[in-house]
Amino acid sequence: MRKPKYKLELLTPAQRELEEIALVHMELVGVESARKITDRIYNALDHLRSHPNMGIACIDKMLRSESYRMLICGHYLCFYRLLGETIFVYHIVDGRANYTRLLADLPMQGESND
Repeated sequence: MRKPKYKLELLTPAQRELEEIALVHMELVGVESARKITDRIYNALDHLRSHPNMGIACIDKMLRSESYRMLICGHYLCFYRLLGETIFVYHIVDGRANYTRLLADLPMQGESND
C-alpha cells in the first residue's frame, strides 16, 4: 500500500468542534454513537491524505477564491484547504445549523493558519 502523499493537520477550532460533536452524541445517544461519528469523520478526513480534492469547492465566492474545500460527512461539513503538502482542517460543523458565522474567522491570502 502506498504512503499517503499529504499531511493532515486538524487546527485547534476543528479539534474542539470534533470533541463537541462527540460529547453531544455521547449525551444524546451514548458512547457507541460518539465513537462511530468521530471514527466516521476521522476516516473521511484520512482519505484526504491520498485524495485532497475529493471535497467540493465552497459555494461562497470568497472561500472558493482562497481554495477552501468542504468535505461532507453525513450531517457534518469539514472545511479545509491544501497548502503545499499539508491539508489544514479549519472547522467541522453540523451542516443543519447556521454555521456561516464560524467561517468568518478563516484565514485569507497572506494570513497564517494558527
